[in-house]
Amino acid sequence: MSARPAVQMAADLNRRADRLRAVAPKLRAKPAGQAVGLFLAQDALAPQALTGVMSNRAARRLCDRLVSLGAVRELTGRGTFRLYLL
Repeated sequence: MSARPAVQMAADLNRRADRLRAVAPKLRAKPAGQAVGLFLAQDALAPQALTGVMSNRAARRLCDRLVSLGAVRELTGRGTFRLYLL
């Protein structure tokens, strides 16, 4: 078995994490830094996981903004109960 796929996935994840760090200064919400930290620490997040840091509406808007900036991807493809990941 080759280690090449694992190295490629790690490089892709690292590139996505760098992209998230690069767009973090463009986010206007005060707790956006904490939210970015949560995205970097978790495999996938629902906006509800950010409600300890910000309101539910603000968390949903932040996730939508991160998707529009290309920093995270929406995993589920549904209108409700969405999950976001790098």
